[in-house]
Amino acid sequence: MVKQNLNGRLLQIVDELVSQGVTLEQARREFERQFIVASLRCNSGNLCRSARSLGVHRNTLRNKVSDLGIDSEDYLLRTAHGRSTRRQS
Repeated sequence: MVKQNLNGRLLQIVDELVSQGVTLEQARREFERQFIVASLRCNSGNLCRSARSLGVHRNTLRNKVSDLGIDSEDYLLRTAHGRSTRRQS
């Protein structure tokens, strides 16, 4: 049931991207960026744990983070005073 729901949602997103003229490379890059940011959020910014959960080597993840222009502000929470804090797991 979950897989069917995921496939249905993914199909809607893909149809929308195709109709908007988004290239496969643009879609792949944005998906990969969002997926990595979500993993880093879940792992409080810890690259080793994120790499393990994503099934890639830590150095590979570090390179992807750099290539995709991901920085700590993308995955760390902000306090009311504007300071970054690590998310508590």
